[in-house]
Amino acid sequence: MADNKLPLRSVFAPVRALFVGDASAGILLILVAAAAMLAANSTLAGEYDALFNNTFAWYPHEKLKSLHYVINDGLMAIFFFVVGLEVKREVVCGQLATPEQRRLPVLAAVAGMLVPAAVYLVIAGGEPQLIRGWAIPAATDIAFAMGVLGLLGSRVPASLRLFLLTVAIVDDIGAVLVIAIFYSEIGSQELMWIVASLVVLGGMIAMNRAQVSRTWPYIVAALLLWVCVLSSGVHATIAGVAAALTIPMHRKDGNSLLEKLEHGLAPWSAYAIVPIFGFANAGVNLSGIGMDKMLDPLPLAVAAGLVVGKQLGIFSCIFIAAKIGFAKPPKGASWTEIWGISILCGIGFTMSLFIGELAFPGYRLLIDEAKIGILAGSVISAVLGYVVLRLTTTHPNDRTAESDPA
Repeated sequence: MADNKLPLRSVFAPVRALFVGDASAGILLILVAAAAMLAANSTLAGEYDALFNNTFAWYPHEKLKSLHYVINDGLMAIFFFVVGLEVKREVVCGQLATPEQRRLPVLAAVAGMLVPAAVYLVIAGGEPQLIRGWAIPAATDIAFAMGVLGLLGSRVPASLRLFLLTVAIVDDIGAVLVIAIFYSEIGSQELMWIVASLVVLGGMIAMNRAQVSRTWPYIVAALLLWVCVLSSGVHATIAGVAAALTIPMHRKDGNSLLEKLEHGLAPWSAYAIVPIFGFANAGVNLSGIGMDKMLDPLPLAVAAGLVVGKQLGIFSCIFIAAKIGFAKPPKGASWTEIWGISILCGIGFTMSLFIGELAFPGYRLLIDEAKIGILAGSVISAVLGYVVLRLTTTHPNDRTAESDPA
């Protein structure tokens, strides 16, 4: 039996254990997306729409007036809290802890956000109302992508699994910054709430510095921070990330509070919150939408950004960095395998759906068109990436010693 005083990260490897080599979270998302599409295009379409979009008889806040709002502004704050915990742990003592470890994933993630955005703008930028959607194809869905890798079993080198995970972590950081900077609406009357948010956040930082290790003070403060941010014009999910960064990593009895929270919340995030979000947001009623609509600038731009932009940006970045000696590519992986991983980064389900909702508030047709592009681009990337990796990788028992692709 393992010593219960061992750090939780060494026993459970919290988030990584959920995804690496395990297809279950990704398969669940696929099933949820399919169920949402079936519900939105069946005799239950009216009930599906009413369930999420009908206004409650009573609600405590304008941004909590329907189940859709509660999921996107409430439950997803927990998802972002888990993301923040993962990011902090990786930066402090994980795969992003040193400049050498950060160099290639950060560079690849940045290229993997900028190039899809550029592809989107080339196709859709001619229409001013569509420009706000530039960030939709910029995000990678970690659960979906790692789920596809899980279907391949041990064929894919461990270095590539780790690379995809670290790129997705950096990608999440970038997506959070994009939401905070470009998709928050702050007016003069919201400034007091921003000040209140900063005061609460300062209190949480003070608790960290004082080495407060009890859970409940942080939970109470995080809820208060969420209420303040919800009212501030900054998207409420940012409170989740900000709160997570204040959770202490100093150890008591071998385990840190951050690791305990991450281990406790990660399964709920991966297997409950994200699927609920997916079911609430992936359903698109296709009645009246023909193939001609599929080629409209918005869905075409989103799909092209995910399928073409992601792989072009990430693969080119790795190749150039290796050739000029700036960073080494993943060890033991061929260039075709690296290309396959780059394609999988075009799976943009969860974060892309989230940004799509923020990009076109109140424009249901544009949101639905963005969803079509997201679903199409993600499915194409998943299938193409799987095929490339399935045809170019071998079982480790059959794999001969390979040198680095550089």
